[in-house]
Amino acid sequence: MNDPRKASAAYRQALLKSEQLRIRIVLGTIVAAFLVRTLRTLFVGGHENLSSWLITCGLLGPFLVYEFAMLRAAGRSIRTGHELANWVWLSNIILETLLPAFAIAFLSSPSIEPAYRPLANPAALGFFLFIILSTLRLDPVLCRLSGVTAALSYLAAAAYLGWRPSLGASASLLSPPKAVFGYAIALLLGGFVAGIVAGEIRTQVEAALREAETRLQMDRLEHDLAVARSIQQSLLPKTMPELEGFEIAGWNQPADQTGGDYYDWQILPDGRVVLALADVTGHGIGPALLASVCRTYARATFRVGDSLMSAMEQINAALATDVGEGRFVTFVAAVCAPGSAKVELLSAGHGPLFLYILKEDRFEEMGAQGLPLGIVANLISEPPQLFDLNPGDLLVLVTDGFFEWADLQNQQFGPQRLENVIRASKEKHPRDIIADLYRAVIDFSAGTKQQDDLTAVILKRTQVRQAAAAPQVQV
Repeated sequence: MNDPRKASAAYRQALLKSEQLRIRIVLGTIVAAFLVRTLRTLFVGGHENLSSWLITCGLLGPFLVYEFAMLRAAGRSIRTGHELANWVWLSNIILETLLPAFAIAFLSSPSIEPAYRPLANPAALGFFLFIILSTLRLDPVLCRLSGVTAALSYLAAAAYLGWRPSLGASASLLSPPKAVFGYAIALLLGGFVAGIVAGEIRTQVEAALREAETRLQMDRLEHDLAVARSIQQSLLPKTMPELEGFEIAGWNQPADQTGGDYYDWQILPDGRVVLALADVTGHGIGPALLASVCRTYARATFRVGDSLMSAMEQINAALATDVGEGRFVTFVAAVCAPGSAKVELLSAGHGPLFLYILKEDRFEEMGAQGLPLGIVANLISEPPQLFDLNPGDLLVLVTDGFFEWADLQNQQFGPQRLENVIRASKEKHPRDIIADLYRAVIDFSAGTKQQDDLTAVILKRTQVRQAAAAPQVQV
């Protein structure tokens, strides 16, 4: 017999509830049979009927008490979570199946010839009732045990009544000696057939329980991811900095509930602003956690007096101890000051970066100066790049989710289309440029699934002092 303790808690609950149903059916059937037997005794009367009724009471009374005790034990096990021992299941199947055998042995009519008493007693049908109900135990071994017990106890009851097997070829198959043996074989086969049915029911129940448990786990995971997404989104800037001579916008949309991209800005004590954009390898909850760690290190590291290279080295050293094998972070930071056209840029593995020069109506694609963060403890990088932005010039920092998004033909959006969208929107505010870029990618993809996180930060040089901070992009 399979140990119920090895099953899941949900399966054990289902098994015990099935056992409760089986016991209730047994009790209902026995009570109904007893009432019929009582009514027959009352209306027919006679010494034989009264004697038979008293024997019936002697058999069914203790059995009903036992079944009520089993019903209470199953209910208590459901409430407390305590399991029924294996011997309880085994003894229950044996005692139940023995009841019809006792009825055949002690309640057969003396007016029937002894050879026919095992065949003529309707109590023999009780064997099939218990074999059928054994399928509700959801255990093929118990069903087969029920069939074996029924066959052996039936033969024992028949032997008690005087039956003796006859293996000779001369006797008819319908003769009492062979018919009794045939009944026993039918009971044995019934137990094995019930075992097949119980096995199939058990398989379906286990599959349904696994599906329900999986769905529950998925719901919990969805809830946790929704919370993680809410927390991660709350870490993104609600507004972009107000910086004289610049318009700035940033936007992020993860591919999953959570993502490995983030952007941020930080005002230094001397008035300079650091814009940061990072892309952790992969997307999902793991990269999202690493992105949050990276943001924390960056916020704690950038400060007045430290060079951009020095700050990046400190961030890399901190991340190198946290990033697992096979993971790294591409990170780009741009530093600008109010009223100044100069921008200092350092990219650790993040590229391409796009610089649009309005006067020449051309793009300059810039690569990374160093390796991504977290690969080695000591940052390997060239010095930061320093350049001037003239009015109308754009510095575009995006993650590769934009130009790697593919359409139905598996053709990627690519840097060229990205440049075309930015060129067409160059007169707009950076937040509107990002919105146009996102719409262009969506139109190009033609309904294909977003495979990677999308993050963009655009810095635009102006000659007008901005009176209000640009809101976060809504697309």
